[in-house]
Amino acid sequence: MSYIEPKEFVTKMVDAGEQKIFMSTKDTLVRAFMAGAILALAAFFAITVIVKTGQPLLGAILFPVGFIMLYLMKFDLLTGVFTLVPLAVIDKRPGCTKTQLLRNWGLVFLGNLGGALIVAFFASFILTYGYNTDGGALAAKVGSIGEARTLGYQEFGTAGWFTIFIRGMLCNWMVSMGVVGAMISTSATGKMLAMWMPIMLFFFMGFEHSIVNMFLFPFSMIMGGEFTLIDYLVWNEIPTVLGNLAGGFLLVGLPLYITHVKTSAQRKLSGQSTRSMDASQSNTIAK
Repeated sequence: MSYIEPKEFVTKMVDAGEQKIFMSTKDTLVRAFMAGAILALAAFFAITVIVKTGQPLLGAILFPVGFIMLYLMKFDLLTGVFTLVPLAVIDKRPGCTKTQLLRNWGLVFLGNLGGALIVAFFASFILTYGYNTDGGALAAKVGSIGEARTLGYQEFGTAGWFTIFIRGMLCNWMVSMGVVGAMISTSATGKMLAMWMPIMLFFFMGFEHSIVNMFLFPFSMIMGGEFTLIDYLVWNEIPTVLGNLAGGFLLVGLPLYITHVKTSAQRKLSGQSTRSMDASQSNTIAK
């Protein structure tokens, strides 16, 4: 059967977290770099579709192609390791410590950032023919997105910062459901369908994804977006990363772990106990 029961795939989640902790530095960086680059290219593709067609839903429908590609190649996103790696630590797998968890997160962050920045450079170069034109409608759209999702939040102060944080939580709730959903099936088609739906949802709803933003905001700055690096970090990337962490771990990884790995004993109703005792006594009398 292509469907795997939750108890089985949650154990696979813990195993995956353990495997990522013990992965070599080279492999962690390469896989994270490729994941960041592929997701950035998918975001570039989706934004291009939206600008050319005027249909945001179509861009959202097509964006998950990038996520599916990187998942099937076993590349790593920061949003995914936020969900999986802590499970190996709380399960007390040998050698899985908080220090090793932070090491993994740091390496994946750097790899994702490197891949996203490279694609931001590629995208800006080809749009402007080597920075000799203004980039047209697509460049203008990207610039306005960057401004709206930094300075637009800044206008609301603390409330704006927490809006980003919650959007980050909602994003990785859906992204991590895509990661988990792929583990439910053993067929490639089943994995793709399980990933497609939540990823499409997060993109269309405008939730904040830290790795997409590692591409989008540098790209926006190159294309003329009028905001600073500090604006981007304080009013988008930092609260987005923290929201992604909270959403992936608290809304997906931890609930699945505590109910499918650390399952509590079944309740016994007092009436059931009495009936069981009466049945036992009746059997004894009958004998």
